[in-house]
Formats: sequence, C-alpha cells, structure tokens
Amino acid sequence: MLKYNRNIKGIVTIVLLLFKVNVGFTQKSDAEEVPDEIKVIARPFTDNRILVRWGSTTPISFRKLNKYGYQLKRYTISISGQTLDKPIEKNLGFFKPAQPEEWLKVIESNNNAAIVAQSIFGKSFDVQGVGAMQGIINMSQEQQQRFTWALYACDQDFEVAKLAGLGFEDVEIKATEKYVYKVYSMVPETEMKIRDGGVFIGMQDYEALPKPLDVAAVFNDGRVMLNWNYKIHKTLFNSYFIERSTDGKNFKTLNKLPYTSLNSGGKVDTKRIYYIDSIPNDKIHYYRVKGRTPFGELSPASDIISGRGQKLLAFSPKITSKEIINDEKSVILEWEFSKEGNQHIKGFEVNRSDKVDGEYKTVVNNISPSTRKIRYDNIAPTNYITITALGKKGSNTRSYPVLVQPIDSIPPVKPIGLQGKVDSLGVVSLSWKANTETDMLGYRVFRGNNKNEEYTQVTVAPHRATTYYDSISVKMLNDKVYYKIVAVDQRFNMSEYSNVLKLDKPDYNPPSPPIVISYEVKKEKMFLKWANSSSKDVKKHEVYRRIKNNTPWNLITTIPQDSLKKEYTNWEDANIEGGRTYQYLIKAVDDSNLSSKNIKPVTIEVPRFQLLSGVKGFGSYVDKTNGFIELFWKVVQEKNVAELMIYKSLKGKKASLLRSVPSTIKRIVDEDVKPNNIYSYIIRPVFIDGSLGQVKMIEVTY
Repeated sequence: MLKYNRNIKGIVTIVLLLFKVNVGFTQKSDAEEVPDEIKVIARPFTDNRILVRWGSTTPISFRKLNKYGYQLKRYTISISGQTLDKPIEKNLGFFKPAQPEEWLKVIESNNNAAIVAQSIFGKSFDVQGVGAMQGIINMSQEQQQRFTWALYACDQDFEVAKLAGLGFEDVEIKATEKYVYKVYSMVPETEMKIRDGGVFIGMQDYEALPKPLDVAAVFNDGRVMLNWNYKIHKTLFNSYFIERSTDGKNFKTLNKLPYTSLNSGGKVDTKRIYYIDSIPNDKIHYYRVKGRTPFGELSPASDIISGRGQKLLAFSPKITSKEIINDEKSVILEWEFSKEGNQHIKGFEVNRSDKVDGEYKTVVNNISPSTRKIRYDNIAPTNYITITALGKKGSNTRSYPVLVQPIDSIPPVKPIGLQGKVDSLGVVSLSWKANTETDMLGYRVFRGNNKNEEYTQVTVAPHRATTYYDSISVKMLNDKVYYKIVAVDQRFNMSEYSNVLKLDKPDYNPPSPPIVISYEVKKEKMFLKWANSSSKDVKKHEVYRRIKNNTPWNLITTIPQDSLKKEYTNWEDANIEGGRTYQYLIKAVDDSNLSSKNIKPVTIEVPRFQLLSGVKGFGSYVDKTNGFIELFWKVVQEKNVAELMIYKSLKGKKASLLRSVPSTIKRIVDEDVKPNNIYSYIIRPVFIDGSLGQVKMIEVTY
C-alpha cells in the first residue's frame, strides 16, 4: 500500500457548480443502473500519433481493473479507403497502475498524480477543506469518491492517465489506415463480467478544436459573472481556463487549476457554465475562455467580451404605472422608490430609447427626490422608458425599462438574410439581418428534418440576438436540416416566416449500393441491368471489372447522376473476350465522395465466341475390294485435345456417334458400309477444358 495519505486540501482546489465530474466517461446517478463496462475515447494529432484513453463506468469495476489490469488491441480495418476482409490485429500491451514507488517520484510535484495515487493506494480517501463542496459531496461514499476523482485527475493530465494504466500513445500509425482500438478487461469472468469498449478512428478523422461559444458576462458592483455554452462542446472539453486583460491584448490566466462543471449525479442538466471574478469598479476588463480536452489540448480562445464594474446605490426606482393619455400622445408615469433613499439622491430623470438595449437619452430631468409621478409628452410609436435615481456621490441606479406603446397590431417585417452552416460535430451556426423596428422583442427559431413537415420551435423564448447556435445529430439518415425564423415585437405580433434555409449535414452514411438484377452475353457483348442506388445524394455510379480472382479492380466507366433518372440502368460492355470469367462491381458515389459498401461482385462466365479448330486434313480412302472406308486426319495442338468424336450418317439422315477416340489416334476404318450409298462423316474435337472445337465434315460415295 502507498504510505502517502496526504490531505488533499490544497490539491483538489476546484471551483464547483454542482456535483458531476465530466471526465469523458459520464457517471450516472445512484438511482440509475450503470453497466460494468469500459469506455474508450481517442484523438488523432497532426504529428502522426493517436492518443487513446479509457476508464470503467462503476467504482467496483474500477477497483477490480486496477487489480487485474486491461489489455489494449488495435485492429486495422481499412487501408486507402478499402475495407479489409480480415482486420489486422496488433496487441498493444497490458496496462495496470504503476507500482507505488513510481508514484512517489511524481506526487510531490504533480497534484493530479497525488489524487490518483491516493485514490488507488491510499488507506482512506478524505477530501477536506474545499469549502462549499463539503455540503455537496456525501462523505460516506468513499469508493465513489476514489473512482470519481481518479478519473477526473486523469482527464487533467495524460501522463498521469498513462501512469494509472488508463492511457496509451500510439505512434506506429499510417495516415492511410483506419483502426479500431479495443480495451478488454483482464478480470476473470468468474469474479466479475466487465464489457470491453472500443473506438473507431484514423488520422483522417483529425479536426482542429473549435473555440468555446456564446460567452456572456454580467458586470456588477466589484465583480463580474461570466458564463458560456457548456453543453454544445461537452463531449470535447472537460475543463476550461479563463483569461483576463485590462487592455484587450495582454491576457493572464485566472485559474491555475482547470475549471470544470460538477453536478449532482446527472440530476441537473445545465447548458451553461458560470465563473465569478472580483474586479475594481470603473475600469474596463476583457475576458476570454479556452477549453481543454482529456488529452491536454487547449482550444483557440473564445470571442472577447468586456465591461466594467460600478458602485450602485442601495435603492432603485421601479416603474409601477404607465397610463397613455391625450389621444395616445402622452404618458403619465408613476414609480416607487424608498423614502429612506431620498437623502442619498439629487433627484430623478426620465430616459427614453427606441430599443430595449439601445441608447437611452434623458427626456425629462430636474425631478425632485420626493416626486413619484410625472407626465411625458410627444411619445413615439414605440418607447422604452426608464427612471434613473441620481446619486449624490455620482452613483446612479436605473429602473428596468418598460415599453410604452400606443395600440399596435402591425407585426414586424419578414426576417431576411438567414444563413448558416453545420460543422462536423453537428453544431449549427445561424445568423440573419436584424429587423429595424423599434419595438422588436426578438426572434423565434424553428427547425425541421424535412422541408414540408411541421417545424419544431427550438427557442424557448424570443431570442434577442441575430445569431443562434443549435446542435443536431449527424448520424440520422436524413442528410439535410431546415430552418426558418419569425420576428416578434413587444406586443407579440409575429412576422411572416423567413425563407426556409436548407443546410447540408456532415455526411457519414455511404449511399445504398446498386443491385444487379440480370445479365446476358449476346453478340460478343455483356448486357447488365441493375437497380440504381436509392440514396438521394448520389452523384454517379462507377462500374468496376476484373477477370475472376485477379486484382486490382479496374474502373471501366462512370455514369453521372443525370443519366440515372430511372429506377433501373441498362448498360453494355463491348470490350470482353470469349472463354473468360469476369467479375463486375457497381458502386454508388454520393456528393460527399462516400462510396457504397458493395460486398459480393457479380461473376459471369463468357463462352468462346469462335470455336477452335483442333483438326485439319480430314479425308477418306474407299476400298470396295475389301469392303471398308478409311478415315484419316491430323490433330492440331494435340496436348490440348482430350478426345475426338466421330459421327456417321447416310446422306440426308440423322447422324449418330460412330466412335470416340483419344487425340493420339489419327485414323479409323469403317467396315459397316454397303455399295451404292453416300455416307457423311463428321469429326469434332473435345478439349481438355471441356469445350468443343470446330466441326469438320466429308461425304464419301461407296
């Protein structure tokens, strides 16, 4: 046992939201049954290596596997796009946590190593001194804590993962190959059954990391609360680093340890992650965020967001009434403000804007601190009104804006300029041109899998920005996704739908293969008929041919989609030779250059178009004195001829087999003859491959 039961205080100093460690191997709540299995992830790198990480799904399987270990195997599945009939297997080794003395070399300088070592070898695992986390973690579940923190720490340091027997760096790879990495449990099945895990990957799957999206900030008195979209990249990033700058150019990292999201066993599904920073007031601060993967990669920085903190009054006005009078041209405003705050303010002013988040201008000023009601004339069709309390010490507080609007039933105009794209992970980025109405509330975004189906609203409430990020499954069979939006004003009048935006999804599904349904050899040509691929995104069909069992396949023709308008295709191959056996393979290729997976070729045996001779000099000799007819001939290429078949008939009668002789016989005598008759003799060679040769015939008068 490792005799290093150091207190983890100061090591596990991680800012928590809720309790769920995102280590790339998602943990489930206790109420949900979790199978004992191994999960595997991998990522290719541009320097021609693949990093593989794995872990178990339950504390008990984690403990068993630490004892018995894992076996990692690599299977080469395809080379240069061609799937192998039999994968090439390679054993990459057996893996267990390193011995305690190896851990002792690094735990003093590596906090993550200390956590994992304590999780695996420590006599007790007591996470103390981490503030608010004590109220979240149930300290009685020590095994769960060992399991959770070990996997978390391995996700923060790949070298520690390798030391724990949970990671491998494969440098013996080729860019033209794709592999399946499988991790097997070495725990005896009689003791515990743990399902193996695997991942399919190659260098072709490398993609640059995206930047964190949708970073926002709320600046208050002496602090700022940052938040960004956590869910959209949760399968890529397990932690983040937050950077701050005072000039927008030179940034410093705020968190020395990775910042992650922890929640209560999967019971809370939050889409955003939050971070609070203390700052001095009245000075602009700039922020950006970088994500980190379980393999230690840092993503590009997010877009920069900035703002400043301000000292606020302890009292704020609140508009309680807005009464439109004087033929919809004036409004009487009433508000609340604590009497205790009167001594701290110089008075009030009324502010107006065309937009809720627009520039507010003062329209009524010099309002005494005791006043709570005012009239504002000459209102516009749309008005956002605020009341500002002016502090004596220079700090002001403003009420929430209220919409003052005469009766309005006119909806916004139809949104225009809707455009977007879908990346390889299924993240959809939409944008459009902003409407110019002064009373705009926001937009509603709708999505459909088919153009003419009923669309589903994907926004919960009107979305104020002119950009929107959505996430879709790239594994569904439909290859396109459709969006449209509507504009909504403050009266909830809705515009017409925008034009439908059609986006192509990343294509990972090859097209369905064409099916050969008939073939015929006729007039020295091969006639094929096949049912075309049923996939909608097919751009061409390719016809491959080879002589049976001879490789490689040869592409002999390409048929573009314009020529495949019908359900079936009839095609002829005029470049064939008799006496050969051909194999044909027809592939469909879609607009993502994915080829159909054809398994069995069509094999067709082509007979000889011209019979070989085999015999020449077929003649006869008549001997009436002795009563016989002698037939003689010469054999061409005697070694290829198996036998000779000789037929006889009276002229005009049906012939019958007279005799069958081997190729070494050059003459025979026919004594079954009668005077005054004309006999027909036919000789035909039979070759050793079973084919028949050309017929030779003579007539003999006896």
